[in-house]
Amino acid sequence: MAKLYFYYASMNAGKSTNLLQADFNYRERGMATMLFTAAVDDRFAAGTIASRIGLSAPATMFDPATDLAGLALARHAEAPLACVLVDEAQFLTATQVDQLAALADRAGIPVLAYGLRTDFRGALFEGSARLLALADSLVEIKSVCECGRKATMNLRVDAEGRPVAEGRQTEIGGNDRYVALCRRHFSEAFQAKG
Repeated sequence: MAKLYFYYASMNAGKSTNLLQADFNYRERGMATMLFTAAVDDRFAAGTIASRIGLSAPATMFDPATDLAGLALARHAEAPLACVLVDEAQFLTATQVDQLAALADRAGIPVLAYGLRTDFRGALFEGSARLLALADSLVEIKSVCECGRKATMNLRVDAEGRPVAEGRQTEIGGNDRYVALCRRHFSEAFQAKG
């Protein structure tokens, strides 16, 4: 039975690297896959999943209006898909997560979704909340705080490295905008600011 997997972590934990490795494993065995990435993520070339260690692969971009299941089923009709992989899964809508669950349940195609659990305020993203509710398997990818503990939070910082507590939920950035921290150091960063 195909499953819906949610691999989640803080920033800089290697989510995209893990996704690209899983994709490589399927393709190395001659199996077809379909990759999706969020159109809003403009850090790299459009329609590309790229990792910080230099790996990349082309992907179909999605936005809130994209019918992921429809696109996957159309591709599946051309050549059977062994797996669907989704990067930046926090940007999925709840409806899109429902589509992915149906893809696993009804079409028998495993779906591996990779993304952040929480935003820079510690709040769940819509896609992540629905994945936490529906996924058959929840897998935390570990990252490390500056103190050596497990990083679970994403601190947004300004150009001078100061914590940012307000703003839009989605602001695309990498090491220049976000720091992965344990909960203690995340909280202390805001206490020191105030």
